[in-house]
Amino acid sequence: MEFVAIDFETANEKRHSVCSMGLAVVENGEIIKSKQWFIKPPELYFNKINISKHGIKENDVRDKPEFYQLWPEIKKYLENKIILAHNASFDIYVLRDILDYYKIEHPELCYFCTAQIAKIVWPSLPDYKLKTLNSYLKIDIDSKRHEAKSDANICAKIAIMACKEFNAKSINELSKIIKLHSKNFPEKQRIKPKRYIPKYKVGYEIKINIDDLVKDQAKKSKKGCFTIFILTMVIIISVIMLILHYS
Repeated sequence: MEFVAIDFETANEKRHSVCSMGLAVVENGEIIKSKQWFIKPPELYFNKINISKHGIKENDVRDKPEFYQLWPEIKKYLENKIILAHNASFDIYVLRDILDYYKIEHPELCYFCTAQIAKIVWPSLPDYKLKTLNSYLKIDIDSKRHEAKSDANICAKIAIMACKEFNAKSINELSKIIKLHSKNFPEKQRIKPKRYIPKYKVGYEIKINIDDLVKDQAKKSKKGCFTIFILTMVIIISVIMLILHYS
């Protein structure tokens, strides 16, 4: 059983504002290495809500390396690996956005979400937060506050214990048993369908081209006149037919 569990913490509402990253490397069903990096985000701005979650402040990372400087070290843990994260959509989007910000080529990997795994394996829990699963599974890792390294370790333990529930020897084997498919990163670009944009509407403002409007009104007028002409002719013919019938 081999995989890498990851967790990101961000400084503010921007997903590329990475201020910490943690990971747990699992081999043969055991965590063999845990790491954590404190990272200086591209813009040194911390939202109070984010600080209340992880406790990291500007002064904690002011002199730390930026993500692009750490990437050569981080990359070797991610590329061509099975990656797990709790609520993986967040962490994978953070990874994508920080790589895009620095114009770094995306590594190839596949990933699973341990929150989704837990919902299938232990369906009766009130919720699937890391704190709840940590307590229920008696993992016993301090999770009073979000810390990247601790959260990555809890994530790894959740996956290991889920595999034990089904005697699965790997995450891929577990995924087949519980019918949960992995997702690839980077995702193949999807062609978005073209949205219909009203002729005179741009964004939230109405912009009208007078010449086009006059032309449209003229076309409508012509159609209206033609319709009235046809109706008039039908009425006249009907009247003539009635007169001829009774004369």
